[in-house]
Amino acid sequence: MADGRRGVDWSNWAGTERARLVSLARVRSEAELVAAVRRAGRQGSRVKAIGAGHSFTGVAVTDGVGLDVGALSGVTTIDATRGEVTVRAGTPLRVLNDELGQLGLALPNLGDIDQQSIAGATATGTHGTGLGLTGLSAGIRALRIVLADGSIVDCSRTVEPDLFEAARLGLGALGVVTELTVAVVPAFLLHAVERPEPMAELLDHVDEAIEGNDHFEFYWFPHTDRALTKRNNRVADGTAPHPLKRWRQRLDDDLLSNRVFELTNRVTTRMPRTTIGVNAIAGRALSGRQFTEVSHRVFVSERRVRFRESEWAFPRHALREVLLELRDWVDTHDERISFPVECRVAAADDVWLSTAYQRESCYVAIHRYHRQQGGDYFAAFEAIALNHHGRPHWGKLHTRDAAYLQAAYPRFDDFVAVRDRVDPKRRFDNPYLRRVLGD
Repeated sequence: MADGRRGVDWSNWAGTERARLVSLARVRSEAELVAAVRRAGRQGSRVKAIGAGHSFTGVAVTDGVGLDVGALSGVTTIDATRGEVTVRAGTPLRVLNDELGQLGLALPNLGDIDQQSIAGATATGTHGTGLGLTGLSAGIRALRIVLADGSIVDCSRTVEPDLFEAARLGLGALGVVTELTVAVVPAFLLHAVERPEPMAELLDHVDEAIEGNDHFEFYWFPHTDRALTKRNNRVADGTAPHPLKRWRQRLDDDLLSNRVFELTNRVTTRMPRTTIGVNAIAGRALSGRQFTEVSHRVFVSERRVRFRESEWAFPRHALREVLLELRDWVDTHDERISFPVECRVAAADDVWLSTAYQRESCYVAIHRYHRQQGGDYFAAFEAIALNHHGRPHWGKLHTRDAAYLQAAYPRFDDFVAVRDRVDPKRRFDNPYLRRVLGD
C-alpha cells in the first residue's frame, strides 16, 4: 500500500498557495495510485497529484488527498526510429534531461527551470523560447491516465483522441497521468551568446532577432533602458563543446544571479527607493559571454531567489506595444520593480488549452520578490494584457475566470465536455479549477 500521512500542511514553492490536506499518500506504483484514487472516491474526498509545487496558482491545491508521485520516475521505453520515449509522470525534468543525455537524446526545447515533474510541466503549459518550437505539451505523442473511477486509459491521437487532446494540457482536471510518451531528438549542442543591449535599440530590431535565432529571449530591467539578450543556436555536427570556465560560471550563475540578487532584493524590499539605482548598476554591470554546451545546460538556469510571477501570451507582433505600455506604467507610478521582465516566443500549436493555440506567440513575464508587497503591478500588467488578447499562463498568477477563457480558447468547450464525461463528480476539482473552468 501507499505510504500516507494525515492532516498535512502544504504550500507551493513561492508561498502563494497553502492548504491543509486530509492526507498525503506517497504512491510507489501505478497500482497504488489507482487504489488511492478509488479510496478517495469511497471516502468522498477530492484528490490531486502533488508535484514540485512550482505553479504560482492553485492548480495543484486540494483540501482532500494529495498524491506524491515522485517515486514514479524514469524512462521506461525508447523508440529511436520514431524519435520518442515513454517516461513516468513523476520524473523531474532535471532527471529526464540527464537520462536522455545518457541515451544520446534530448528534448527539443526547455524552459529555464528543471525542477518540475514532466507531468506537472506539461499539465500547465510549460514552454521555452524559439519561433520554430512549441511548448512541451505539444510534444506528447501518447499518455496513460487514471480516471476518477480508478480506470486506466491509454490514449493518443488515434485511441481516445478527445481525452488525449484535452489531457496533453489537462490542468490536473481530468485524472492523474502516470506515463507520457514524448518526442525527442538526438542530443545537440547550443552556442550561447549573452550580452546587454539598450532596450530602445533592441525593440527596434526585435523581430530580426526572433527570426534569426533558434532560441531568443531577453530580460528588461525596469527603471532602466538596459536589457540582457540571449541567443542560443544549434551548432554543426562535430563541433566541440566549449563550456564556461568554472570560475565564470560560479561568478555569474551562483554568486551574481543568486546570492547577490537575493541580497539586493532584501535591500530593495527594506528600502524601495534604492531600486532604481540597484537596477541601473545591475544593468551596467552585465558583461557579455559566449559558450557552447549541451542543450539542457544552456536552457536551464538555477533559480534560488524566490518570487511571484505572472506571465501572459500574446499574438507575436504585440510584443513591442505590450512592453512599451508596461514601461510607461512603471515610469509613471511609484512602485519599484527589482526583478527583470522576461520575454520569449513560441510557435503556434494545436493543443486545446495551450497559450499558443493556433497563433505564433510572444510571452511577457513579470515578477516580484516573494517578500515584497504586491502593489498594483500585477493588476496593471493584467489590464495591459486584456487589451492585447492575452492568454494567462495556467500556472502563473492571474485573475481571469471561465467566461474570459472560454472566449480566448476556441476549444475551451470541448475541453470542458471531456471533463464532464471523465470526472462528472469533480473528484479532481479545486477552487482554481472552478474559477478557470466553471462549475
